[in-house]
Amino acid sequence: MKYFTPDFLQFFKELAANNNKDWFDANRKRYETHVKKPMEIFVGDALKEVYKGDKNLEVKPGECIFRINRDIRFSKDKTPYKLNTSAVISKTGKKVEGIGGIYVELGPEKLAFAGGAYQPEKDALLDIREAIAKNPKALMKAVKDKSFEKHWGDIQGERNKVLPAEFKEVVDECPYMANKQLYYWVELDSKIITSDKLMKTVVDYYAAATPVREFLEKAVRR
Repeated sequence: MKYFTPDFLQFFKELAANNNKDWFDANRKRYETHVKKPMEIFVGDALKEVYKGDKNLEVKPGECIFRINRDIRFSKDKTPYKLNTSAVISKTGKKVEGIGGIYVELGPEKLAFAGGAYQPEKDALLDIREAIAKNPKALMKAVKDKSFEKHWGDIQGERNKVLPAEFKEVVDECPYMANKQLYYWVELDSKIITSDKLMKTVVDYYAAATPVREFLEKAVRR
């Protein structure tokens, strides 16, 4: 099934050259027809696909999709609108920070996916490090999973140069112990967005992240 037409990409291309309220207001109907409504349908279907069989799934698409308006309060760039649309396909939506689910970004330059622990809070990072210390081989096995490597490549993130002794001794066995962030990110051709392969691509990348995602979820929720 195709969720987005070429008009979706064209809208953002024109917005890039006319990023102001007057232009957006004049083209609001285009936005609602070619971006907002198709995105709601797509996210609704994606939630059902990645959580098949979960009858307790209550989150709605609107709770997962980010606003197109940029937060310009502390930014030198005062352009008011994002040049893409994005959502977190997750049981908790976008408001609750967590490690489950998958972030999806769609725009004319790329289709991007992300997951993992991008900016874990202090307690969450400690939970993850304690889980690694307890079983460093488990995370290494998850990252070296063939499907994870094929789709995501590797875990990314900044690393601490100094660690407590009880964690430092594990770094040789599992280098990710030093990470302050443990996330995975991939950018794909934007042509997928307007093809009938979009949903399958989302589901494939979500499934491929399962070993690492489950390790991190278990670590933080224990």
